[in-house]
Amino acid sequence: MSAIALHDILEDFEPAPTGRGPRRRDHLRVVRPGETAPAVQPADEGRLTITRRGRLTVTLAATTLVALTVLAAAGLLPAAADGGETVVVQPGQTLSQIAVTELPELPLDRAIVQLQLTNNLNSLDIQAGTTLEIPGN
Repeated sequence: MSAIALHDILEDFEPAPTGRGPRRRDHLRVVRPGETAPAVQPADEGRLTITRRGRLTVTLAATTLVALTVLAAAGLLPAAADGGETVVVQPGQTLSQIAVTELPELPLDRAIVQLQLTNNLNSLDIQAGTTLEIPGN
């Protein structure tokens, strides 16, 4: 039985291609005994490389920005509170009555919804003495 040197075996070794684009011949290389390793050179000095996760993050941020811009332009986002007018609910007063008197330019159903959204109300029931913000249109 003859002994085979490791460098003789590695001399003919070449990994199978992976099918993921061109192979880089300088990525990994066997250094034989007595041979010095080549100097490591930066692959893309001065060039920005964005990873898959980075591309996904940029895409999601841009999509979110565009969606918020479209929603704001369509008037579907609630307006920021500007410290406008407030009303104190009187005994026997309903949300519909407040909507009619305070937001006459809107249809009744939209005026009620605007009051509910502005004041974080989840029903039509309001208590006397509650202070309601009136949305500015």
